[in-house]
This record gives sequence, structure tokens and C-alpha cells, in this order.
Amino acid sequence: MMAIDLNILRLRAQLLLRRAGAPTCLAVAVLVLGIASWAWAWQQRAVAAQLEARPLPQPSLAVAAVAPPATASENLARFYATLGQQRHAEQQVKQLFDLAAKNGLLLAQGEYKSGYDKASGVATWQVSLPLKGSYAAVWQFALQALRAAPFASLDELSFRREQIADAELEARLRLTFYLTDRAGEGP
Repeated sequence: MMAIDLNILRLRAQLLLRRAGAPTCLAVAVLVLGIASWAWAWQQRAVAAQLEARPLPQPSLAVAAVAPPATASENLARFYATLGQQRHAEQQVKQLFDLAAKNGLLLAQGEYKSGYDKASGVATWQVSLPLKGSYAAVWQFALQALRAAPFASLDELSFRREQIADAELEARLRLTFYLTDRAGEGP
């Protein structure tokens, strides 16, 4: 019964629109849009008036002390304080091998390349490690290595699998350690 009523209403609306003509329908549509925009603007004014009537929150008397921006020398000191110690580089590499074993990865032998920038006094030690294991274990190892050596950057992490069905894959991880020979000071 409801479907019949809807069909009758739709038919009556079509007949009314045809009798009224296009100009009358357009005028009614513009009138409805005008009334809707007026109602929206009135509501916006009412909301704005309510917001203006609210009392502003009073600032607290205790003002937090704002630290002045760091100077260039302070930033430089922080930079050098984050660097690793060059004398402990071998221990960092040993820690990488321990982490690989802990994650069940096969790590045969790594490649090492050292560098030094005289102007900044920063030494670099680039370590390339060929790994074999699961995808999850390699990622876990990479994240643990970065946590263990916050002065290192992850430069490359690539994966290779011989066949799709292989459970283990070959990965290559390249880290660069940024080191100094000074204890927490700059050049």
C-alpha cells in the first residue's frame, strides 16, 4: 500500500511541475534556497552571540618559564655529545653480531670502511652486513641495532629471496656510525 501512495505522490508532483512551468519552478527553488541561507546566517549569528557572552578564561598567575633558544655553541656541544666514541667502535660491531644471533639471523662476515672529516673531527665507520633469516627477524635486528647505537644511521636495507616459497631471505644492511675521539666535546 505504501508503494502505491509513493507512486501517486510522485505522479502528482510531476503533473504539478508541468502545469506550473519552468520559470515558476525556478522561482520556488530560489525562494527555498534564500530561506535556507537566511536561517543558516541567523543561526551563525546566534552562535557568535553566545560565544561573545561567555567570559574569557583568566590567565593563571603562574607563567611557565620559557627557555631561551639554544645558541650555536650549545647546539654544537649537543651534536658532539650524541656521537659515539671511536675507541668503542669494535664493541659496537660485536654488539651487532650479538644482536643478529639473538634474532636468529645468520651473519657470516661484514665489510667495514672508515672515514674521517678533519674540519668537524667526526669519524665515520660504515658497516655492511649480509644477513640470512626471516623478514621479521631482519627488521627486528635493524631496529634493535639503531636503539643500541643512537649515533648510527641506517643507510641501506635491502631484501632478496631466491624463490617465493623460501622461508628465509637474504638481506643487506648498511649502517654508518658517527664517532669522535673526544669525550663529549667538539673540535
